[in-house]
Amino acid sequence: MCTLKVTGIGKYFSTTILFKDISFELNSGDVVAITGWNGSGKSTMLRIISGLVRPSAGQVEMFCDNKPIPKKSRRRYVGMVAPALSLYDELTALENMEFFCRVRGIAYDRKSCFNILERVDLVKHAEKICGTFSSGMKQRLKLVQALIHNPPFLLLDEPGCNLDSRGIKSVKNIISDQRSWGITVIASNEKREVDYADSIVNLSE
Repeated sequence: MCTLKVTGIGKYFSTTILFKDISFELNSGDVVAITGWNGSGKSTMLRIISGLVRPSAGQVEMFCDNKPIPKKSRRRYVGMVAPALSLYDELTALENMEFFCRVRGIAYDRKSCFNILERVDLVKHAEKICGTFSSGMKQRLKLVQALIHNPPFLLLDEPGCNLDSRGIKSVKNIISDQRSWGITVIASNEKREVDYADSIVNLSE
């Protein structure tokens, strides 16, 4: 059982308030959508939750089995997909996955990687150079890197970006699977993606 507590979060840049006093709590099985106008801070909120960005106010707490997760350990518990995430075009899909495993400090298991690639319909492209991938295929590989360590906290920033109907179905299935044991936070204004969620946090209100 995992819990995510977001309490009084605010982010300010000089005298500009991006958002303030954002609070919500999620437990395993929950899905929340973060919405708002462009520039309202949806991506920033995800980065704050992941621990990549410090909030100007408030705090984010994560628990698994009633034990708090220290900030320095969050990368082992969080999987994140974001438009700005970089892949290595000179590497194959599998080689990118091996790199992501090393970064996260987990063992590279070829069979497990193939299983994850199958979830996003990339198995037949496993040993192809990523520089030859379409934008949709690269987006699916970004989903793969977020799942590679079975994170209980899954953060998705516009996960359906550049995806065709098969890719969109993969996202839907991934979110459905995550409900069985973890938490999902989606940053998006896309109605289809917002509809995956049980609750909405609108940063523009």
